[in-house]
Amino acid sequence: MVNPEDIAKEVQLAETRIRPHIRETILEHSLYFSQRVDANVYCKLENLQFTGSFKTRGAMNKVLSLTPEEQRRGVVTASTGNHGAAVAFSLNKLNASGIIFVPEIASPNKVEAIERLGAEVRYFGRDCVEAEAYARKYASENQMTYISPYNDLQVAAGQGTIGIELSRRLDKIDAVFVSLGGGGLISGIAGYLKSVNPDVQIIGCSPENSQVMIQSVKAGKILDLPSLPTLSDGTAGGLEPGAITFDLCKALVDDYMTVTEDEIRESLRLFMQTHHMMIEGAAGVAVASYLKMKEQFKGMNVVIIICGANISLEVLKGVL
Repeated sequence: MVNPEDIAKEVQLAETRIRPHIRETILEHSLYFSQRVDANVYCKLENLQFTGSFKTRGAMNKVLSLTPEEQRRGVVTASTGNHGAAVAFSLNKLNASGIIFVPEIASPNKVEAIERLGAEVRYFGRDCVEAEAYARKYASENQMTYISPYNDLQVAAGQGTIGIELSRRLDKIDAVFVSLGGGGLISGIAGYLKSVNPDVQIIGCSPENSQVMIQSVKAGKILDLPSLPTLSDGTAGGLEPGAITFDLCKALVDDYMTVTEDEIRESLRLFMQTHHMMIEGAAGVAVASYLKMKEQFKGMNVVIIICGANISLEVLKGVL
């Protein structure tokens, strides 16, 4: 079990490691969302991060935390999306080696995006579960390091550097809305922000169609639940047994909100129309959650984490 205090310390270490390699993304005041409820609403634009997602922070921190010998032996992960691209970007920038396993059903566009970043891609299994299980096994058998998208202290700490950037820009933060899947992003941000301001409210936001962490926290144990199709593919999926983020979410997250697919779709349209930039479904979940809870935050300083921009043209066409 990881203590919440450990996260804040690891985030500060991550900040020192990754700062030369990542962008300090814009914290943009949102006139539109502020006027909706007479609050001060800010959007943390991780859609403008390298690879179009916050995931680059955690992957970069994990690779940099390895010893020279571990980097020489290489890393392994499994992903068809933002995590795979983030690991590929980190390996390329640091001249390290690694393998990214993808399932046979992976979208060719996503695989091409990972390959463009210079990573070696190998196919295994019919779905992400099989690819991930094999990747772990392969890493163990070949003395390589497996990089989890969320179930890793250094990965969560890397994502938590967003919290450091927020505290540099805003003297007072009352609430932060964070999209919630495996819990790495929210654990890192909450762990740091609560270490400097215990009163900040952290809201975990998930689609109704995939809310494994929320239901697991309610049950007091990690549940094996199915996920239905969702526009928020970046937060979809289950939790590993013993995931460190489960206890961190229990300790650090103040409230949870779920949103429907229609609410996600509408929030995507609203954001693109009013902020004139592209975001992905997982970011729309945080926006939609704020809109459902906005009356609770009148007159407050609120941050919405816009976690990524990687939405396919086909999905975007359907949303619009």
